Amino acid sequence: MKLTDKEQRHVRTALRFLRFKVGGWQPLADALGVKPDSIGKVLRGARDVTAKLAYSVARLTDVSIDDLLAGALLSPRTCPHCGRPPNDFADEETVVEDRPREAVLKLVK
Repeated sequence: MKLTDKEQRHVRTALRFLRFKVGGWQPLADALGVKPDSIGKVLRGARDVTAKLAYSVARLTDVSIDDLLAGALLSPRTCPHCGRPPNDFADEETVVEDRPREAVLKLVK
């Protein structure tokens, strides 16, 4: 099973986010049963996110694979580059939505 680019981005962001939750790359690699170097290659894009890795992340976070691949694990303000969660929404469960910013602004008005 090959994941779409969007699904791979969601898993990569989740990996970066989990690094903060578990305290580093080595503890995350240990929890996922992979080598830290393998995670690094996935994050750099040298390797695709495999279905096995995605399922391991889903199991570790106790979310469904569908929610993980849809980006529902993270707040929309979680940084996709470093995975740092927003301080004011650290415990809030929020679905990441890929929609234009104008649509969000219209809802607020």
